[in-house]
Amino acid sequence: MYTGLERYVLAGELCGAFLEGPWNAVELAERGAGCLDRWPSWMTALALRVVATHRSAPSDRPADLVEVITAFLEEHPARAGESEPPGIIRLLERPAGSGTSRRAPLEHDWPIAEIESVGVLAQRLELGDGQLAWLADVRGLERRVTDEKLRNYRYATVPRRSGLPRLIEAPKARLKEIQRWLLHEILDHIPVHDAAQGFARRRYVVDHAALHAGQDAVLRLDLKDFFASVAAARVYGIFRTVGYAPAVAHTLTGLSTNAVPQAVWHVIPRSPEPRLVQAHFWLGRQLATPHLPQGAPTSPALANLAAFRLDRRLAGLAGSLGLRYSRYADDLTFSGPSWVLGRSGPLQELIASIAAAEGFALNRDKSAVHTAGARQSVCGIVVNVHPNAARTEYDRLRAILHNAARHGPESQNRAGVIDFEAHLRGRVAWIASLNPARGERLHRLFAQIDWGQAD
Repeated sequence: MYTGLERYVLAGELCGAFLEGPWNAVELAERGAGCLDRWPSWMTALALRVVATHRSAPSDRPADLVEVITAFLEEHPARAGESEPPGIIRLLERPAGSGTSRRAPLEHDWPIAEIESVGVLAQRLELGDGQLAWLADVRGLERRVTDEKLRNYRYATVPRRSGLPRLIEAPKARLKEIQRWLLHEILDHIPVHDAAQGFARRRYVVDHAALHAGQDAVLRLDLKDFFASVAAARVYGIFRTVGYAPAVAHTLTGLSTNAVPQAVWHVIPRSPEPRLVQAHFWLGRQLATPHLPQGAPTSPALANLAAFRLDRRLAGLAGSLGLRYSRYADDLTFSGPSWVLGRSGPLQELIASIAAAEGFALNRDKSAVHTAGARQSVCGIVVNVHPNAARTEYDRLRAILHNAARHGPESQNRAGVIDFEAHLRGRVAWIASLNPARGERLHRLFAQIDWGQAD
């Protein structure tokens, strides 16, 4: 599948990862993928081969294990898009007599929580060992559970224009509380790339849009299934990189990832369109493996960290072409001279290849280039001259406020919003933050509404 040198380097790295902990196929696959920048399609098959060949860990015979891995890589055929070997994200520091290597954790002074062992983590979270094991679910038992009471997540679908459903995986109260603790005590302290403008402290969507204001052309691209693309192996690699021991990183990964139950995905209606049948199947395969759940507090921060190298490479590409680049969640935005972006086909292909190398995929249907002669928008904000709300959005809100003042607010609450006053107040504040003159006019209309009619 790869060259002889590539197989040798991969086999040595995987040997070290396999010998680190419990000897079973699931654990081997997770540890092996944890030292790579993506979960290769052959990892599970390799773990099964290793366990079948060696019933127990050959700690005193690592060369035998390397030989088994090398032979597997030599005979295993590559799937489409896997002609290049996965990148090794850490090099192991040589334990005495093992013949393997392991790199020391990243040196940093971030004030992240110190967790020496899984037992300490359980104490910090005020959980028993059994409770922590159940919530972390490192064995992926949730995927086979049919009783909703035994699940750690609640599931809901949201329709998308693409035809594929968006699955929201919302953690239940106790797990959500734990994930918020992980976010505030660990993830908030790890810096993300400067190009990441979403889900980071003191960075807002307006800042993302302002970077591209007044440019000749704006290229917008979208990453497909952003959260589902970040597998548990990459999350494990993040926690290992910042210095946590393998067992702790393994448990933190389980607390932050999820595998969607088969019973949940099988009842989601499939689109009859032929072009979406295969896409539905592959999305189901992605969601069935441990990944970042969309709806969990930790997922945005971990996705930003998983995309760090993607941001670094795309920022470097933009700089070499005299462009600006930033990313807000799964939205990639480039801006600059129209002579560079006007014919962006080759550039988009290059961006797509970089994204694929980093474990992501572009949604080709959502790629668009807008020049200064048309409306340029970034995340719904018009940026032709300066960040501004779209005229249609402003006119629609002004009409709602006008009619609410004349006929009462309930006449305009067609969606049944619970706190309609707060809802409108927020929309007015949003437009005022982009355009103070328009905001002042909207505030005057808002002041004319008799909110006593809403009681």
